Amino acid sequence: MRVGVFTALLGQLPLNQVLAKLEALNINTVELGTGNYPTDPHCKLSLLENKTALKDFKSKIADAGFTISALSCHGEPLHPDERIRNANQETNRKSILLAEKLGVPVVIDFSGCPGDSDSAKYPNWVTSPWPPHYQDLLKWQWEKKVLPFWTKRAKFAADHGVKVAIEMHPGFVVYNPETMLRLRAECGPSIGCNYDPSHMFWQNIDPIEAIRVLGDSIFHVHAKDTEMYQSNLPKSGVLDMKLYTDTLGRAWNFRTCGYGHGEEWWKKFVSTLRIAGYDYVLSIEHEDLLMSPEEGLTKAATLLNGLVIREETTKPWWVDNTSA
Repeated sequence: MRVGVFTALLGQLPLNQVLAKLEALNINTVELGTGNYPTDPHCKLSLLENKTALKDFKSKIADAGFTISALSCHGEPLHPDERIRNANQETNRKSILLAEKLGVPVVIDFSGCPGDSDSAKYPNWVTSPWPPHYQDLLKWQWEKKVLPFWTKRAKFAADHGVKVAIEMHPGFVVYNPETMLRLRAECGPSIGCNYDPSHMFWQNIDPIEAIRVLGDSIFHVHAKDTEMYQSNLPKSGVLDMKLYTDTLGRAWNFRTCGYGHGEEWWKKFVSTLRIAGYDYVLSIEHEDLLMSPEEGLTKAATLLNGLVIREETTKPWWVDNTSA
């Protein structure tokens, strides 16, 4: 296991400066954004159209001693507005093709959320089983919009040697382990998750126990924390609609690793990932409005670099290698 960084947090810097900064933090793996949300200037989909630029980009990454853990195109591929939907789907498609060219195994996206009909203007996130027409709506969304798109996109990704990691997120049809595993069961093994514990905290889902539920569906991990505020929860609950910038009034805020939950919690988180067989990247994502990106990155890197568990090449003497 190793620590990486989603470079969108350093979007104001050119790529060579980003790599130098990360190397100084003992990090040599990056997750690069390719469009949709959020913007990240370090990796352009136009590389697909320019073999020379693509070769130079690959050399720039490799010569600096870095690898790319994933390409991220967090978007709304099921948005009822055709213009938005088509643009987001195309970014996803091109990201898969670029990942293949770059030898990157994972593309990260959101599941998206349809509207309530073919004529809808905005997504409709169903969060209640009653009144009963909500059940009808949810069934229509999955059967007519979610599964047709993601079944085809899963096959497309598999045909190009790429896995799609869906980030469970509020506002989209896949937002918890149950909906994640449903999508994977319906669409096949090339669909899994980008596991971000910060989105489990706000739903009162134990992120460590959820690892055991998700198992081998975890393709990639975001390292991001959440701080809950007991004084505000009785007022708004976890489905808090206040803007993220209202840090004082919200029931919860995204935080840098260690500032929502301490080192002991993160030790258990990393250990449980290894128990579940995950031995890939903890990609730092900075969305802490109480810290600058540089401060948040430095603090998260310092914490996580001391906790990563690297796979042993040999078993201890007391493990019976012949036992079942």
